[in-house]
Amino acid sequence: MARAAWRRAAHRGQRVPLCLEDGGPWRTWVFLGGRGAGKTRAGAEWVSEVAARLGAGGRIALVGATLHDVRSVMIEGPSGLMNLPFRTPPRLEVSRRRVVFPGGAVGVMLSAAEPERFRGPQFHAAWGDEFCAWEKAEEALALLRMGLRLGDATPQLLLSTTPKPLAVLRRVLAEAGTVRTDAPTGANAENLAEGFLDAMMDLYGGTRRAAQELDGVVLEAEGALFTVDDLARAKGLGGTLPDGGWERAVVAVDPPAGTLSGEGGDACGIVVVARSRRTAFVLEDASVRGRSPAGWAARVARAAADWGGRLGCPVRVVAEGNQGGAMVEAVLKGAGLGCPVRRVQATVGKRARAEPVAALYEQGRVAHSAGLEALEEELLGLGEAGSGSPGHSPDRADALVWAVTDLLIDGGRAPPRVWRL
Repeated sequence: MARAAWRRAAHRGQRVPLCLEDGGPWRTWVFLGGRGAGKTRAGAEWVSEVAARLGAGGRIALVGATLHDVRSVMIEGPSGLMNLPFRTPPRLEVSRRRVVFPGGAVGVMLSAAEPERFRGPQFHAAWGDEFCAWEKAEEALALLRMGLRLGDATPQLLLSTTPKPLAVLRRVLAEAGTVRTDAPTGANAENLAEGFLDAMMDLYGGTRRAAQELDGVVLEAEGALFTVDDLARAKGLGGTLPDGGWERAVVAVDPPAGTLSGEGGDACGIVVVARSRRTAFVLEDASVRGRSPAGWAARVARAAADWGGRLGCPVRVVAEGNQGGAMVEAVLKGAGLGCPVRRVQATVGKRARAEPVAALYEQGRVAHSAGLEALEEELLGLGEAGSGSPGHSPDRADALVWAVTDLLIDGGRAPPRVWRL
């Protein structure tokens, strides 16, 4: 296979993200993939390119669940560093727990089971494989990041993993400097044994095991309100949108904490939902991160104008007022918002607010359009331990809960009937 053909064979999930949404450099790339989705090849390719760029003096951490995993999968595996086509392989120095790349950069082998060994070494970049299988993931990740302090550019970390419903994974995905790619096993079918995927789907298709291990979905954890079945039902209902008949639409906004003073680091949850025939259709997740108050308010105003024109029905904005009250409404109006604003106040916890909405999902009264993966993962994590901890604010899920509540609970009751005697 020619080098160009090898490059073309890389599927979308294996391509290195260029930058964050705001154009800045990413700090963490999370590659979520099913079994056999090509995570190891993506990691090995990226590390090889980083090593070539760094040259002599470059230092890269190679972290696996154990040292055996680092050597047998990340380095010597079929898609590991020593078996990439059209590349001169690095030299493995087992006794020194390292590989030396042709240009002089060094890859240091580390076990996530021994996070104390992360103290002292420092690196330009790092690759952590099967992050969700790390026994001490929280501690190992923290100490690894403290060692990413070399070079003039932003040190970058790749975490490749088959996802599991872990709070630490959800927190990483919610961080401001994180980019992610998703790849089911089927995305890499051309490089798998003939019949493998069909056999796995025959055995496990439609099960939680298939969703996690083959589709690469972050499932709900114990105590979560929303289930994979709930979201699968919502996706099925949203396959075909109604042709007209829209009654009302809501753009719900969950402003990030501190955003009115310009200090907020969380996302601003912005979700568009419309009602038709007693069903709420989730149309868009327009959430943004790292924007000023004027920036996220302009995004809200644009979403309200766009969807109001497309649906031909009344639109209003529902905004949580806990992070600034009347100031939130003033910021929205200052951005040119041309529709009414309803301020809502969170007087009970997130779980209590979400429980009635979860019941509507179970009843099949909420439908999802395509492209809502980040929102759906937040819903799967809503209610689990740690879901409301610092660094993991479910802004998208909160916005959705406000929107559906406004359309189907607060404003979805049947009108009073007049009986003639």
